[in-house]
Amino acid sequence: MAVTGLLFTAFVVVHMVGNLKVFGGATGFDAYAAWLRTLLYPLVPHEGVLWALRVVLVLGLVGHVWCAVVLVRRSHASAGPHRRRTGLTAGSFGARSMLLTGVVLLLFVVFHVLDMTTGTAPAASEAFEPGTAYANLVASFSRPWVAAFYGITMVLLALHVAHGVRTAAGDLGVTGARSRAVITTVGGIAAVAVLLGNAAIPIAVQAGWLT
Repeated sequence: MAVTGLLFTAFVVVHMVGNLKVFGGATGFDAYAAWLRTLLYPLVPHEGVLWALRVVLVLGLVGHVWCAVVLVRRSHASAGPHRRRTGLTAGSFGARSMLLTGVVLLLFVVFHVLDMTTGTAPAASEAFEPGTAYANLVASFSRPWVAAFYGITMVLLALHVAHGVRTAAGDLGVTGARSRAVITTVGGIAAVAVLLGNAAIPIAVQAGWLT
C-alpha cells in the first residue's frame, strides 16, 4: 500500500504542475495536452504512452483500494467488538480520515475522468469538445458546484497525502527519527502544494481570471 500511495503522490504532484500550464493560456495548455497524446510517437502508437500510464494508475488504484480493505478488516478483527475509543488528536484524525478521504477521492477520480477525459454527461459540461482541453476545463469549472466539489476534494487529497506519506515511511522500514521527520515534512509540502496549485484553477475560473 505504501508503494502505490507514493506512486499516486508523485502522480498528483506532476499532474498539478501540468495543470498550472492553464495559466499560460489556451494555446499553451492545449499544446501541452496534445504533447501528452503524442509522447514518443511514432516510436509508440498515438496516445500509447498516455494509455500505458492510465493502465499503471488503474492497476495501482486497484491494489491501493484492495490493501485498504484488507487493512480495515484486519484492524477491526484485531480490535474485537469491545475496542477502546480514544480522544481525537491531530494524528488520530489523520488516521481515521484515511478511509473517508480515500472513498471520496475514488469517487472524484471517476467523476474527473468522465468530466475532463471522456466528456460524459452529466459530469462533463454541455460545451465539452474533444481536443480542446483549455475550453473544457474552463467550461467545467464555470459551474459553481463543480468548482466547489473540486476545491473540497483537494482539501481531502491534501489530508490523505500528508498522512499517507508519513505512514508510508514506517511501512517501508524507515525508523530513524530524523529521516521520518524529513519524509513527513516533504509529504506536508507536497500536500500543501497540490492543494494550493489545483485549487487555484477553479478559483481563477470562478473569479473570471480564466475565460
